Amino acid sequence: MKVAVSGAQGFIGRHVTSVLVRAGAELVHWIRPSARNERMQFRHPTVAIDILDPPSRVFDRLGRPDALIHLAWGGLPNYTSQRHVEQELPAHESLLTQMVDDGLSNLVVAGTCFEYGMQSGALAETAEAAPANAYAIAKDTLRRRLQALQRERPFLLTWARLFYLHGDGQAASALLPQLQKALDTGATTFPMSGGEQVRDYLPVEDAADDLVRLALAQRDHGIVNVCSGKPITVRALVESWLAEHGKSIVLDLGRYPYPAHEPMAFWGDDTKLRQCLRATMH
Repeated sequence: MKVAVSGAQGFIGRHVTSVLVRAGAELVHWIRPSARNERMQFRHPTVAIDILDPPSRVFDRLGRPDALIHLAWGGLPNYTSQRHVEQELPAHESLLTQMVDDGLSNLVVAGTCFEYGMQSGALAETAEAAPANAYAIAKDTLRRRLQALQRERPFLLTWARLFYLHGDGQAASALLPQLQKALDTGATTFPMSGGEQVRDYLPVEDAADDLVRLALAQRDHGIVNVCSGKPITVRALVESWLAEHGKSIVLDLGRYPYPAHEPMAFWGDDTKLRQCLRATMH
């Protein structure tokens, strides 16, 4: 089975491509033109395509893959920028629609837990989307338009709502990389929020495995939360990470305010994810 991965050089993409290689899939890396200097690191076919200014017949350029795992998206981590709605949304919608027209039959797209907006508690896929920032609005709009497209041109769609991922290759501005940097530089304290907000954290390796299994199943899964299903406070996450790595540092709790764009307590309901993954084993 041939699988193309957009955003192949990104945080999630690097792990997804590794899982695909282990699964024996025929892999096609889709990278940004600005990442051409990284092409030599890939042992599989690599195609540089600018989503905001794509060439013609992208599906053919990718070798007409059996599935596309679409992870690429620009403008992050600025979630409030209108770029998401004004540039990214129309570009991704146009390109993915063209690929479906040209024969793409199986599409797995990275969504975001922010599509649930300010809702609290365990969030299941049946909850109404209520996006509250530009990034989430753009993603949710793309999801709705792709689902509408399915009624005109049938294809398989998995909309993978990613929760909080962590692991190798994560952005330096993320929580755990900042903690590692503080330890590396010999800091005695680590400034953070009060740490009582409840989140859903998943190792990126596990998320990559889930995405690949969903893609290789060649089923129409619809919306699927890619999450751990296990609520944990940010403080507990930091403390468990320190214990796991045999490190210690004084947590300067309350130095930063809680984020205004997120509810205090929300996590993913992973019931549907487990059902989908069990089905891939048959």
